[in-house]
Amino acid sequence: MDNPFKKIIGGGLSFLKSSGSDGSVLGIDIGSSSVKVVQLKKKGGKAVLETYGALALGPYGELEVGQLTNLPNDALATAITDVLRESTTTTKDAGVSIPASGSLIFVVEIPPQIDEKNFDTVVPTEARKYIPVPVSEVTLDWSVIPKRAESFDGVPEESDSGPLAPTKSEVLVAAIHNDTLTRYHDVVKAADIHASFFEIEVFSSVRATFNHELSSVMLLDMGASKTKIAIVEHGVIREFHSVNRGSSDITSSLAKSLGIPFSKAEELKRQYGLVGNPEDKNISEIAMISVDYILSEVQSVILNYEKKYNQVISKVILAGGGALLRGFVDVARRNLKCEVVLGNPFGKVEAPAFLEPVLEMTGPEFAVALGIAMRKLE
Repeated sequence: MDNPFKKIIGGGLSFLKSSGSDGSVLGIDIGSSSVKVVQLKKKGGKAVLETYGALALGPYGELEVGQLTNLPNDALATAITDVLRESTTTTKDAGVSIPASGSLIFVVEIPPQIDEKNFDTVVPTEARKYIPVPVSEVTLDWSVIPKRAESFDGVPEESDSGPLAPTKSEVLVAAIHNDTLTRYHDVVKAADIHASFFEIEVFSSVRATFNHELSSVMLLDMGASKTKIAIVEHGVIREFHSVNRGSSDITSSLAKSLGIPFSKAEELKRQYGLVGNPEDKNISEIAMISVDYILSEVQSVILNYEKKYNQVISKVILAGGGALLRGFVDVARRNLKCEVVLGNPFGKVEAPAFLEPVLEMTGPEFAVALGIAMRKLE
């Protein structure tokens, strides 16, 4: 088996290469409030959905459904075993996601005079400036971001006075603490899962929700504890940001403001979302507080990016369970003033026609698990 820690930045958007697996494979997304699985199989050169499922983690830590958890390894392994059984999966061959909260993703700039063959030495040195612990305590992975002057037709741009001066190289770097990798390795081993790789969740989401977009597109992935923001050009993540608010914060605010149990607040959030209850407008107003904060952060990221690179964000693709909040798409469109669409991960795989409406509605929640399974088929 390959070293599962070797590549934590995943491959590109393409998959189903001839060298890939012909058997069933699993994508496992271990989140902060739930664990999700997707099982795929390659058939006739296409990815076919065999089964999928999700399980709340709260009850495994004596908490409510939807609450954030930090379960011990044995409880987490039990939850994975249970969701695999309840989803009637038939394989142990898997890839596993690492949450953004357990990783760092950033871009370093390398001076133009440094040759790319020396990046193996230079990148870890530059990465030290961004990592709050000794580099020896983390596993690093990195990928050179294609330069814009060459990303469209491969020909360097020229000015009126001749070729432009060489520019700095941008390198996307991902770092995961070794303790985090060891923990996830121990969890999947205890669950009797054969994981050939671990991948930071945002790369999985992009693979599952993006097609061959020609312009700058943003992924907005609202999970339970955090909202992840990635700006992607030609299938390559160019910027990544994380907002410390998620869908669980909305539930917590409702519970606190209305003086009700978390479980009741979760029920109200799912029922009314941002649309609100005609008899109690407080619900939508309270929910909007967290959403406004998240979208304000997103707007700042968009403005800074467009100013820095003179590129317009043409579209925002939504993923994560939080994106399914009633009214969220419309609110995002009004605030971000651009095309906003719900990601449709299951649209990339074959499934029974009668399931399509359900899969389209639940797809954003399974973006990470599906993206992991797609990479596993490579």
